[in-house]
Amino acid sequence: MSSILIIEQILNGLQFGVMLFLMAAGLTLIFGVMGLINLAHGSLYMVGAFAAAAVAGVTGSFLLALVAALAAAALAGAIVEMVVIRRLYNAPHLDQVLATFALILIFSEGTRWVFGSFPLFLDIPDALSGPVTLPGGIEYPLYRLTLIGIGLAVAVGLWALIERTRLGIQIRAGENDREMIAALGVDISKLYTLVFALGAALAGLAGALVGAIQSVQVGMGEPVLILAFVVIVIGGIGSVRGAFIGALLVGLTDTLGGVFLPELFKLFMDNGAAQKSGSALASMGIYVLMGLVLIWRPTGLFGARA
Repeated sequence: MSSILIIEQILNGLQFGVMLFLMAAGLTLIFGVMGLINLAHGSLYMVGAFAAAAVAGVTGSFLLALVAALAAAALAGAIVEMVVIRRLYNAPHLDQVLATFALILIFSEGTRWVFGSFPLFLDIPDALSGPVTLPGGIEYPLYRLTLIGIGLAVAVGLWALIERTRLGIQIRAGENDREMIAALGVDISKLYTLVFALGAALAGLAGALVGAIQSVQVGMGEPVLILAFVVIVIGGIGSVRGAFIGALLVGLTDTLGGVFLPELFKLFMDNGAAQKSGSALASMGIYVLMGLVLIWRPTGLFGARA
């Protein structure tokens, strides 16, 4: 197996990981600050993808499509928080799960009503199409490299927001003692709406970026949501740093396992059986990783110890 293939798959894993981080970061912020289990987070990913595809189809501008994805997902998140989620903060987790599952159905049917059942397609902009030559003569798609760069930039920006700004202080305080910051004069309702909209915007951005390399269709957010939950369990609930590390681990494990495990199985069986067995084992890899992490540290890599 060539070193070029290995490097290409590592880059693919990094690209997948940083896109998962955009989903998981918003999810872990919402759970950490509000204590809310939000199953509808994947629907906000879908909203961003559809908004981007629709605006790009009308204007032909990929940049405007990204802006539309951020705005649409943030607006949808803010409305959902004010209309539905605000009534669930003191409810049992089962009620939160049922209510946000109902939101999945509403978003799915509403999207199908507006855009139809057929998938939409978002073209990669001309400036980012084609391959770029990396050191060692490796050709890799420029758009996927751009996704890695955007994901890393968002991670740095999110870290700066949480660690270096007044809003970040309020978010971190809200994770530890929401009653105290409310007593100190912070409008907790506005803070919750802002955090929910920020998490929704990150999910919408991920949907728009990924929408250019796969079709945009109803229900596209749910498989990504499952992986995002795995990410925050591995990284530690409420930890943005944990979400970033966990997302990279999941991305690399899923991508490298899917490529190299079938090759390993070919040493012991025919190609067809090797591909089937290797792919099946690779799909289990991230859950095995999650299990090993939880055995070692039940609160996740960067979660607070009990």
